[in-house]
Amino acid sequence: MGITMMMLAVVYVFFLGLLMFAGIPPELVLVIAVAMAFFQYFMSDKLVLATTGARVVTAEEEPRLHGIIERLVAIADMPKPKKIAVMDTHVPNAFATGRNPKNAVIAVTRGLLNRLNERELEAVLGHELAHVKNRDVMVLTWASVIVIAAGFLLQMLFWITLFGGRRDMGQLMIIMLAVYVGTIIVYFVSQMLIMTLSRYREFAADRGGAVITGSPLQLASALQKISNDMYRIPEKDLRKVEHASAFFIIPALKGNAIATMFSSHPKVEERIERLQEMQRSMERSS
Repeated sequence: MGITMMMLAVVYVFFLGLLMFAGIPPELVLVIAVAMAFFQYFMSDKLVLATTGARVVTAEEEPRLHGIIERLVAIADMPKPKKIAVMDTHVPNAFATGRNPKNAVIAVTRGLLNRLNERELEAVLGHELAHVKNRDVMVLTWASVIVIAAGFLLQMLFWITLFGGRRDMGQLMIIMLAVYVGTIIVYFVSQMLIMTLSRYREFAADRGGAVITGSPLQLASALQKISNDMYRIPEKDLRKVEHASAFFIIPALKGNAIATMFSSHPKVEERIERLQEMQRSMERSS
C-alpha cells in the first residue's frame, strides 16, 4: 500500500506540472476536485443507500442481523454502525460505507441472509466492519481526488476546444492536444493505482474481519459460496446491482483479464489462499 501511495504521489506531481504547462491554475482544478470529493465523502452513505435501494431495518425487523453486528462490534471495540440495511435482491452480497465508524452503514442482500449459515454471515459482517474500522471510504475518497481532477480537466479542455475561438488556433491546438493526452494518461494510471490500493484494502479487511471473528476459514467459505453463486445468476439480475460492485465484498461482475486489472477487488482464489494461510498460522501459534 505504501509503494502504491508513493506512485500515486508521483502521478500527482506530474499532473500539477501538466496544469502549469497548460497555463491552467492548479488551485482552480484541485479546489473543485476537493469540493467534489468532500461531497462524496460526507454523502457516501446516503448516496449508496439511494442508488442500491437498500432499506434501513430496525432490530425488531432483523433481530438476527442486528444481534450478530452487536456481538462483533463489542469484540472489535468499535461503535455499532449508525444504519443497518437490507437490499431486496437474491444476489448474495454485502457492503459497508460511511465517512467514519460513528456514521457507518452496513448493508446485506436478502440473498446473502438466505444463502449463508450463521458463522459465514458473521465472517462477512466482520469483513465489512473491518472496512469501517480501517476508514477505507476516507482513504479511497481522498486518494481519488486526482481521478476527479483529471476527469474535470478533460471535460474543461473539451469545452475550451469547442468554444475557444480561432485565434492562434494552430499553436493552441498543439498545446491542448499535449495536455489532453497527458491528462488521459494521468486519469488511467491514477485509476489503476487506486484500484490496486483498493485491492490491498480488501486483503486488509479480510484479515481484519478474520481477526474479529477468529475464523479465517468461515470467511473463505463465504467468499467461495458467494463467488460460485455469482456465476449462476443471470446477467440481467447482476446488471441491476453492478453499479454497487465497488462496495460489495465480491463484485457483481463476470470479468476477464482486463476487468481484473481495473477491478477494485482481488481474485477470490487469492483471498481464499491468504485466509487459509492465516488459519494455518493461527494453528501453528496456538
